[in-house]
Amino acid sequence: MNANQPTGPASAANAPGIGSGEAAAPTGDWRALKGDVEGIADVAVERGRGFVAAARAQATDYADRRKGDAAQSVNDIAQGLRDSSKSFEEQPNIKAFFDSAAEGLEQLGTSIENRSFAEFYDEAEAFARRAPVAVAVATFVTGFVVSRFIKSSSIAPHRDARDAFRS
Repeated sequence: MNANQPTGPASAANAPGIGSGEAAAPTGDWRALKGDVEGIADVAVERGRGFVAAARAQATDYADRRKGDAAQSVNDIAQGLRDSSKSFEEQPNIKAFFDSAAEGLEQLGTSIENRSFAEFYDEAEAFARRAPVAVAVATFVTGFVVSRFIKSSSIAPHRDARDAFRS
């Protein structure tokens, strides 16, 4: 620093655009810095988009790999229904109900095997757009059932030692 240059508040007040009320003109350094920051922000946005796309692709791939297991589970439930319907041989209406349910589950299992996760997602999204009230009600009921399940399975508070002594 040169000894002849003023320092401190007086030098800031004498600088053009500072304290004098006149607007400071952006210099080339500020423009370059602004360009650098915008470039960094663009790179961050692109990397974020790439990360989201990679995560979505990985989740879809995982779901597609697991769909065979899901289809087998649904088919096992259908077979269980068919087996349980055999006990209703003398009641054809009840047997027909169980057989119909088993057939529907078998169709669902086949559908799971033949379609991709993206197709299921698109179908669910289309249903949600067609019937938003049904989705809202189903969400509410599911939340209620889950909350009741959690509440009923929670650990009971410990009894006070004095209560145990009184018994």
